[in-house]
Amino acid sequence: MRKVETPEGRSVRLLRVGEQVRHVLSELLMRGEVHDDTLASHLVSVTEVRMSPDLRHATVFVKPLLGQDEDVVLKALRTHTAFFQREVAGRVRTKYAAKLKFLADQSFDEGGHIDKLLRSDHVARDLGEE
Repeated sequence: MRKVETPEGRSVRLLRVGEQVRHVLSELLMRGEVHDDTLASHLVSVTEVRMSPDLRHATVFVKPLLGQDEDVVLKALRTHTAFFQREVAGRVRTKYAAKLKFLADQSFDEGGHIDKLLRSDHVARDLGEE
């Protein structure tokens, strides 16, 4: 069997399992299956799930709507990690139940910063000389 990898170097299997985990977590949050006031009062997007090569660990990147109360939402998610792990283990068929680690997704902030830099006067001036 040959190993199939994406251009980024991650296997298709890791990406597929990560996407399955992301869907399960998104569904749990969307349906309000977690009994937590903070999570009930915030819309939370699960933007990406990165699986470790052995599928035993999953890094879950989340972003509250409009980036509000990010620390509070992360704390609530981390408080209910055992519940999420149990639900994911029951719905995503893998040999091991993945340990979940919740992190804030900074890619939107980085993208905004890059966009701001590209629109700055210095860059516009440099582009105008061509």
